[in-house]
Amino acid sequence: MARVTFPPALLLALQTAFGTRVSIAAAVREHHGRDESPFDPQLPDAVVFALSAADVITVVQLCAQYRVPVIPYGSGSSLEGHLLAIRGGVSLDVSGMNRVLAINAEDLTATVEPGLTRKALNEALRDTGLFFPIDPGADASIGGMAATRASGTNAVRYGTMRENVLALGVVLADGRLIKTGTRARKSSAGYDLTRLMVGSEGTLGVITEVTVRLYPQPEAVSAAVCAFPSMGDAVQAVIETIQLGVPVARVEFVDALAVRAINRHSKLSLRESPTLFFEFHGTDAGVAEQAQRVQEIAADHHGEDFEWSVRPEDRSRLWNARHNAYFAMLQLKPGCRAVTTDVCVPISRLAECVIETERDLQRSSLPCPIVGHVGDGNFHVAILIDPERPEELQEAEQINQRIVRRALAMDGTCTGEHGVGLHKMGFMLEEHGNDAVSVMRAIKQALDPLNLMNPGKIFD
Repeated sequence: MARVTFPPALLLALQTAFGTRVSIAAAVREHHGRDESPFDPQLPDAVVFALSAADVITVVQLCAQYRVPVIPYGSGSSLEGHLLAIRGGVSLDVSGMNRVLAINAEDLTATVEPGLTRKALNEALRDTGLFFPIDPGADASIGGMAATRASGTNAVRYGTMRENVLALGVVLADGRLIKTGTRARKSSAGYDLTRLMVGSEGTLGVITEVTVRLYPQPEAVSAAVCAFPSMGDAVQAVIETIQLGVPVARVEFVDALAVRAINRHSKLSLRESPTLFFEFHGTDAGVAEQAQRVQEIAADHHGEDFEWSVRPEDRSRLWNARHNAYFAMLQLKPGCRAVTTDVCVPISRLAECVIETERDLQRSSLPCPIVGHVGDGNFHVAILIDPERPEELQEAEQINQRIVRRALAMDGTCTGEHGVGLHKMGFMLEEHGNDAVSVMRAIKQALDPLNLMNPGKIFD
């Protein structure tokens, strides 16, 4: 896709409107032209740092006037090339829009600006007895999480951003600011524009405000870790736990190679075999009952070294290690980059999918640790490649294609939480079919006829 010529008149207009909050410095552009994906950097022509919805409107209107693309930017933690300016244009950095606009504790909602990160939101909620549970691992921005329909470790109990975003403020491609939804828990009024924008990856508009659901802090929280002799045993234990209705808050899978990386990175001493991490929320009696039931299920599937703890410091150490697994795995091959898969399948097909994937990976010469939010059927393979060796990237992409097609054959999806971006575009027709993708294109054409909103993402 060809880059758009960046007119000097647009740069002058932006500098007049925003002064020093416009940058064309190479270092700033490079920072905004890369993410955690395996793609080479694609730099924007300029970066504008927005501080308000009015700033976003001004940038979008000017870019529409000069026919220049706009790429929203939050915290830069995406994994699929969402942020890359493949046609050039303006990177619109909303990280400075980071205020909590309202906390309505009685209604269990909060309204925030898009640049606020999930950790900052929970810090603001600390004295309310409430928390925001969506936890993708990285300290992502709330706006970016909505744009990619993110989820993470708590999704098995609390759902994803799809279920937890009630309303949005969105600036459309022509500069109009619309409000989607209300703080009411349900509505039957017209098209669900909130759900349309959640997961649109900046291709339909720029999010300027997000209203999210909150939840009471559980009375008691406990964590457990359990090792298994095989991946199949571990995944079968998860499937039985979910099918029996045990209300686990988190259940994470880590294979033996990933455990080795975590041990080295986080100075732990976990057994280097397929391992499940659990977390239980509820009353003191409730979490004890859940842990006991899960221990029994794990034992039925040859689980060993089941360790259960209610001490906050033990839980924090365990989950910090899990959250840092991505960076720990990168250290298995110094200087590498990761091609990360993101399939999700029905829970009944999970064991079959993981076991077949394991067999596939055993034939590869590349390190391929597996981690996953297996409580909802989602798992990731981090295929570690040398960026200077094209043949390794080619092998990684071939592995990814096989994993995705395996998941699609099981009525699953190519991306459970990372989004499409550039990396999963090739699977959209296979997953959805021509007619469904043509409907998506029609929506894009109706809302963004000049194709200026993060162009070249999701589909051509």
